[in-house]
Amino acid sequence: MGNNILVTGGAGYLGSIMVPELLKAGHKVTVLDNFMYGQNSLAHVCHEPNFNAVRGDVRTKDKIAPLLKDAEIIIPLAALVGAPLCDSSPIEAKTVNHDSMLALFDIVENDQPILMPTTNSAYGTGDENSHCTEKSELRPISSYAKEKVAVERALMKRRNSISFRLATVFGMSPRMRIDLLVNDFTYRAVHDRFVVLFESHFKRNFIHIRDVTRAFLHAIDNYEKMAGQIYNVGLSDANLSKKELCEKIQQYVPSFIFQEAAIGKDPDQRNYVVSNKKIEGTGFSPIHSLDSGIQELAKGYAMIKNSKYGNI
Repeated sequence: MGNNILVTGGAGYLGSIMVPELLKAGHKVTVLDNFMYGQNSLAHVCHEPNFNAVRGDVRTKDKIAPLLKDAEIIIPLAALVGAPLCDSSPIEAKTVNHDSMLALFDIVENDQPILMPTTNSAYGTGDENSHCTEKSELRPISSYAKEKVAVERALMKRRNSISFRLATVFGMSPRMRIDLLVNDFTYRAVHDRFVVLFESHFKRNFIHIRDVTRAFLHAIDNYEKMAGQIYNVGLSDANLSKKELCEKIQQYVPSFIFQEAAIGKDPDQRNYVVSNKKIEGTGFSPIHSLDSGIQELAKGYAMIKNSKYGNI
C-alpha cells in the first residue's frame, strides 16, 4: 500500500525523475512548485490519478500547511541549488534554502517522516587525506553548503528524518541542468570539443540521478532501520579527479580535448574522496555507472544546445 507523499520542488531536476518513479511504486504524490523555470517537466504524469500539482512558494505558510496535513512522507526538494546561483541571489537563496526549511520543521508533525537531500559539498576539502565519511568534520566553503549544513543539523534533531548527502549528480532529466560537473563537461565535449582544467587533480564523487531516486525509494521501504541517520549517496567507484573524468568522457567522445592550466585556481575549491559504505550496508547499491551516464548525456545533447538548461 502506497503513502501520501508531498514533494516540494518536485518539478525540478531531481523531482522530474523522482515523482514518476514514486507514482510507479504505488504512492500518491502531491508536488508543490513555483515552476520558476517555466518548465512542464511533469506533463507526462498528469494523467495519473494519484498525482496532483500545486503552484506555490514553499516560503508561504498558508500554501504549504494544508498540504502537510495529508502527507505521510515529506521530500523537500525545493531549493536554489548550487553555489553560483546562491551567490547571485543570496537573499532569495537564504529564505528558500534555509528559512523555509526551518519553518517546515516547526509545523510538521513529529510522526511525519522527512527524507531530505543535502550535498556532500559540505565536506569542502576533506581531511588531510581528503577522505570523508558521515562522521567527518564538515568544512563547507560556499554559502550554499553552509546553509545546507545548518538545515541538516536542525533536521537531525527530529526523530523521523533521513538526510542524504548526495554526490555530484549527473544524467538526463526533463528539467535539465547542464551546470553540474559531469553534465557540464560532457556538454562541452559534445558541443565545444574543448575544456581548460584548473587544479585538475581535485576529486569529486558522482551519482546518477536515477540512483538518487532509487536511494529515496530504498529508504521508504527500509525506513525503520534507516530513520534518524545521515547517509552519503554516491558511486564508490567514481571518486575521480577532474582530469580522470575528462579521460573517461574522451573514451566516448574521442574528439574531446582537455588542457590542464599551468597557473590559476578553480573558484570551486572542493576536493574530497567520499565513502558510501554506510548506505551500502543497508542493502542499497547504485545500478547506473558513470560510463552509461556519459553515453546517455551524449545522446541527450544531440537534442539540447541552449544555456537555459542550467541554474546559472
